[in-house]
Amino acid sequence: MIHHWPIRVYYEDTDLAGLVYYANYFKFIERARSEMVREAGIDQLEMKRERGVVFAVRRVEADYLAAAHYDDELLVETTLDRLKGARFDMPQKVFRGGQLLFEARVSVVCIGREGRATRLPADIRQKLETISALTSQ
Repeated sequence: MIHHWPIRVYYEDTDLAGLVYYANYFKFIERARSEMVREAGIDQLEMKRERGVVFAVRRVEADYLAAAHYDDELLVETTLDRLKGARFDMPQKVFRGGQLLFEARVSVVCIGREGRATRLPADIRQKLETISALTSQ
């Protein structure tokens, strides 16, 4: 399974030149990651409330390949790989039609109440492993 999340570019997403402002790609991919996790059955609010753990972005590597414009219909493609004890990576790509515009590799870490990395709870890990197995096919 590769998760797909459609995004339309609104005027507020653009800069003076009418191109998507570079930081907004991070908003687009954040929304797509959140939806992928939600669709896997992980409730992040419950995870925080009941277990005291949250997901936090630790690292992002990004490449801007081509510009998106006002009113473009984009598609964010997200997969999951490198699932470790407390962290996982989510490669993401943004397309307009078949054209790759932006790609990023996002490392996410599970953080406990004390603000340090902590092992993923077993059931959350299992749900992430299911996503990982599906996206590697």
